[in-house]
Amino acid sequence: MTYDILRAGCASPDLKVADCGFNSDEIIRTIIEADENDIRLMIFPELSVTGYTCSDLFLQRSLIEDARKSIEKIAKSTKDTKVLSAVGFPMEAFGSLYNCAAYIFKGSIVAIIPKSFIPNYSEFYEMRWFSPASPKLPQTLYFSDENPEVPFGVDILIQDENNPAVTIATEICEDLWVPFSPSTNAAMCGATVTANLSASNEVVGKAEYRRMLVASHSAKTVSAYIYANAGHDESSTDMIFSGHSLIALNGSIKAESRLFEDSGKIMFCDLDLGRVVQDRLRTTTFKACAENWIPDPYGSYRTVTVKLDDNCFGSERERSPQIGFNAGSRKSVSSDAGWLRDLIHPHPFVPSGKREREERCRAVVEMQAEGLAKRLRHINARSAVIGLSGGLDSTLALLVTAYAFDKCGIDRKSITAITMPCFGTTDRTYGNACSLADQIGAELREVDIKEAVNIHFRDIGQDPSVHDVTYENSQARERTQILMDYANKVNGIVIGTGDLSELALGWCTYNGDHMSMYGVNSSIPKTLVRYLVQWFADDAGARGNSRLSEVLNDILSTPVSPELIPPEGKNISQKTEELVGPYELHDFFLYYVIRWGFSPKKIFFLARQAFECRDEKGCGYTAETIYGWLRTFYRRFFAQQFKRSCMPDGAKVGTVSLSPRGDWRMPSDASCAVWMKELDEMEKGF
Repeated sequence: MTYDILRAGCASPDLKVADCGFNSDEIIRTIIEADENDIRLMIFPELSVTGYTCSDLFLQRSLIEDARKSIEKIAKSTKDTKVLSAVGFPMEAFGSLYNCAAYIFKGSIVAIIPKSFIPNYSEFYEMRWFSPASPKLPQTLYFSDENPEVPFGVDILIQDENNPAVTIATEICEDLWVPFSPSTNAAMCGATVTANLSASNEVVGKAEYRRMLVASHSAKTVSAYIYANAGHDESSTDMIFSGHSLIALNGSIKAESRLFEDSGKIMFCDLDLGRVVQDRLRTTTFKACAENWIPDPYGSYRTVTVKLDDNCFGSERERSPQIGFNAGSRKSVSSDAGWLRDLIHPHPFVPSGKREREERCRAVVEMQAEGLAKRLRHINARSAVIGLSGGLDSTLALLVTAYAFDKCGIDRKSITAITMPCFGTTDRTYGNACSLADQIGAELREVDIKEAVNIHFRDIGQDPSVHDVTYENSQARERTQILMDYANKVNGIVIGTGDLSELALGWCTYNGDHMSMYGVNSSIPKTLVRYLVQWFADDAGARGNSRLSEVLNDILSTPVSPELIPPEGKNISQKTEELVGPYELHDFFLYYVIRWGFSPKKIFFLARQAFECRDEKGCGYTAETIYGWLRTFYRRFFAQQFKRSCMPDGAKVGTVSLSPRGDWRMPSDASCAVWMKELDEMEKGF
């Protein structure tokens, strides 16, 4: 698999109840279509060769024999494809009839797995025809002359011999709905994917429950879960079937079919199984649970290996319009970058939907404010001090602090916003800082630090015309000194304004803006900061405070800058993203480095999927640009750990934090040679 990414799908083909010839032809057609779209794992519904609703026809010899022949027919007809398929059919073996999944790959039947739990309640009467799997059954069976010895049993995992990250367990419908699902044990034994061949009927409210069940089971087992459900061509004599299929990864629904509407269509997505492997590594209780697990009554799992080909991402084949009906679309992407069906979100810290963004912003602000409120209550602080620059970070810090004061019942006038103009301050940011403090109801104080900084330059022998790091950091440290001393004066605390992205890059002055008494933004990446401020602006507008909304929107449109270098006329001359790179790229790198531990090569691959794609406006980044800023990220990230090792307190509110007391512990003098070597090797490809 390319970067542990498995393209997997499921479908509910057109079906005629008890017509194995028609049904097998439709399954063959679907497998060939899946192969044309580079799908490597294809799951079909329970008893898809015959139909689930055959009832007493399952006891007819002709149907059972035709179903067996149809499995062979499917295998022979798809031998030239690269698809591993799981097909449901009834099979007579060892004197009983079993509801089975046949795994078919390159013309062979590689394994047959029977259903463990046979429902016999309410509208289900499966025990009238089928027997449950038993540990006493033989482990292999004769299927045909072409497949004389096929592995049989529920203790089978299908694994890609080239990549153990692809290890597949199997369940059949009811197996998921019982208290102890077989896939739970299989996950403990290494399965990363569970395929469920299902025929789950539809009643009011069941779709929502099914969605929750698949997502939660995927989350609990830290795995991918593919649920292929029977479609509306099943008999409606006593039940209705909707074809509601789902694919989940680590608790998130990656793809979902529409009820009653998508018969015959293939639903598929690209599953990054590297996330499964990494989450299991970092979640140490997963391994602890496996080590202390009660042994399965079937004993250890048997592994059947197949050799899956790499997905041909970037294939120039014509793709069927029926394929992947609910997947994201893209305008174009360089073929050598690879082709993924699912759009990689360029802003992983920010939900893509408007409603989801609003809910996320509300939740994040609530957590930020509650964290600060707890600190204020604990130390009995009745005042706070913030350095207000008119930029995004200090704006968010002030807004959150005001909300925390409201929570504690403290007058907002006890918040002192100090603006400290110096050599690089522009009228625009100065004016916005003053207006914002006024609209929030905080006390505003102005301390012009030019004279103090010039005296400091004289004391240390710094030439004011030399705009070097000393020139910049002297201003930042002077501002921090003022904030700290004023906080002492009013018996308050200094609220930090720096964000997660700045901590990752070390884009802060050590013992300058790096330091505070509580950092409300310390786990908020820059891309999310922008949306949080926009959320406040929209909320202010909705509440009728047009002036606050206007100020916040102007702050949002101001270039990000520390304003430490004199302006060019009235314009900001020092633009952060021109110096350290676009924050949307760095936040993307940060997410995949810290949250998933991916390699530079894989992050580069994913970044090209997310950013190199062009729209009508031509936005995006070239591969060379992405690569250049990725090198910058690694270089700065390793070099600046010493700042993170002594960062102030600040609550974690998202999936990534760089606090040395939380998610991230790293030596300040660690070498980045391994990562830079990989980047050097990548550069040869340009």
